[in-house]
Amino acid sequence: MRAAPEESMKMKVMVIFLALTMFAAASAQAARVLKFGHIAPTKIENKDFPMHKAALAFAAHVEKETGGEIKIEVFPLGQLGNERSMLEQVQFGTLDMMDCTTAVMSNLIPQVGLLDLFFLFPSKEVAYKVLADEEFKTVMDALMPGMGLIPIGYAENEMRDFGVRDKTITSPEQMKGVRVRVMDSPVFLESFRALGANPVGIPFPELYTALQQGAVDMQENPIPTSVMMKFTEVAKYLTRSSHSLTCLYKMVSRPVWESLTPEQQQIFLDAAKIAEDINRTENTNMRNELEKLAVDKFGATIADLTPEERQAFHDAVLPVHEKFADQVGVIPNDPKFGKYAGKRYYDMIVEKVNQYSK
Repeated sequence: MRAAPEESMKMKVMVIFLALTMFAAASAQAARVLKFGHIAPTKIENKDFPMHKAALAFAAHVEKETGGEIKIEVFPLGQLGNERSMLEQVQFGTLDMMDCTTAVMSNLIPQVGLLDLFFLFPSKEVAYKVLADEEFKTVMDALMPGMGLIPIGYAENEMRDFGVRDKTITSPEQMKGVRVRVMDSPVFLESFRALGANPVGIPFPELYTALQQGAVDMQENPIPTSVMMKFTEVAKYLTRSSHSLTCLYKMVSRPVWESLTPEQQQIFLDAAKIAEDINRTENTNMRNELEKLAVDKFGATIADLTPEERQAFHDAVLPVHEKFADQVGVIPNDPKFGKYAGKRYYDMIVEKVNQYSK
């Protein structure tokens, strides 16, 4: 028997519905999910942390512009491991992408450690121009693909500043004998020694107690970080030293990058620029707000360095610059590096700093 027309129509509708449902399910399953790790918090005292906010903006742009073909899952707070661990994961393709500080990257690629040198950049505005310079990027970015890494942009946690328990520091002479907590980085350790200070390795979570009990006299973090972590309760003498930019490379694992279409790669690059702009703008806004809080709530004082004082600090750490400049060597003698082929990496960076400082 043949089905009645009404029943036949119902069956056709049902078949179409099932087909569309299966297609939608298949499309959903086809969405590629990539993992993006970083060590920054999501919020501190109900304030969105700029680096994480920027990472979420990156993920949103990629998902929107790929029409949902690629989704980025962001894992903050070192959920996927500490920076060194995540760097190895990205390098070997078991993690898709991350934001990594130059201090940690320098263990794998020593040349990027030059960006941590104290008093290299006179301001973050000059630093931004150097990082965006095409000749600089050609030279520095070439170091990374051979290590399994593709740099697509930058993240940051502001310029670092001095915070002291008992005095304002505006000269190298005032550093003599000061016990300062530093992170475990050769550049940081040797720079503070060159200034006459005694660097002490104390885990970051223990820093407040160390300052409170006098185990250290000084800490060095961006002022916003010092306020959010309440270091300004016990180290109220702040100096906008801006001695080093906490710069991070936004990196994609090379196998992942090479699996993307040219159109998708451009979407990632565009997303990285959006994230970079958000990160920097939010950092500036947060700095202005939290510096005011440091003064009004914690009774902190904030000093600025004069050009002459900054130059004195720069001159004091210059031997450290030269030491690391020689250690990381020269740019390969390859035509693609133009006039910088065969020159020291350090000299190229200094030339760019001078160019954009005028």
